[in-house]
Amino acid sequence: MRLVAVLIPAHDEEATLGELLARVGRVRVPGCRLLPLVVDDGSGDGTARVAREGGAMVVRHPGNRGLGAAVRTGLRAAVRVGADAVAYLDADLEYFPEDIPALLEPVLSGRADYVLGSRFRGGGARRMRPHRLAGNLLFTALLAALARRLITDGQTGMRAFSREAAARAEIVHDYNYAQVLTLDLLRKGFRMEEVPVRYRPRRHGESFIGWRYPLKVLPAIWRELRSP
Repeated sequence: MRLVAVLIPAHDEEATLGELLARVGRVRVPGCRLLPLVVDDGSGDGTARVAREGGAMVVRHPGNRGLGAAVRTGLRAAVRVGADAVAYLDADLEYFPEDIPALLEPVLSGRADYVLGSRFRGGGARRMRPHRLAGNLLFTALLAALARRLITDGQTGMRAFSREAAARAEIVHDYNYAQVLTLDLLRKGFRMEEVPVRYRPRRHGESFIGWRYPLKVLPAIWRELRSP
């Protein structure tokens, strides 16, 4: 039986994490055992406690380092525990853990090493708030141009990795991971696919994405492009 780590970075997500882990626990992927892996990125609430109560393996940052750093830590931890594949999703219940089997299918079948769960292919993009939709379209277009391939949802918070892709992934930015990770894996020759996933706007807490997002992400993309 193959081991799949379900990577969930979380910062002050006590309100949503319990329900998310309960739903992950009901997901079945034939031939696989799912291990929830929560990276608590310096939360000030009960995120770590809720994660442990929900049966997750917990890795904790002593302070808030950023989403990119949390994903980096989580991928390393997943490889360290022997995961054959990794499914990643945000902790805020914007994505549906019930879509994990479809997300993993290209990886588990050997067809792809890296999978993006596309809200545009799944119809969920129409539920995005207007400013988030505009930003997503802009950054996805930039990513597609730099990668020289069709990408419909470059900012998705639901992804899957083969063990090798998880082991070799490099994230050069602590604040965010979305664009630099895709560019990194594509430049290393990993095969990528997109699959449709569902989406709904978050009902609790606030997103880390704000007006400063481009000011931090664009230099990170430039750094990734210049890296050997």
